[in-house]
Amino acid sequence: MTEITADSTIYDLLKAKPEATEALFKFGMGCVGCAIARGETIRQAAEAHGIPLPELIKALGIKEN
Repeated sequence: MTEITADSTIYDLLKAKPEATEALFKFGMGCVGCAIARGETIRQAAEAHGIPLPELIKALGIKEN
């Protein structure tokens, strides 16, 4: 399995760690039903939603790089 980092797509994150849905919802991110999730990275999503990347990656339990 590929390691999930901030440069992984939301789709890959949710495929590898379905439990990440809860953390995303806590940040107000409805990525589960979003078509953009297939191509948007976690880093891009954090920026688009105005969420500090370090906080998001900590909540998701992933590495930045």
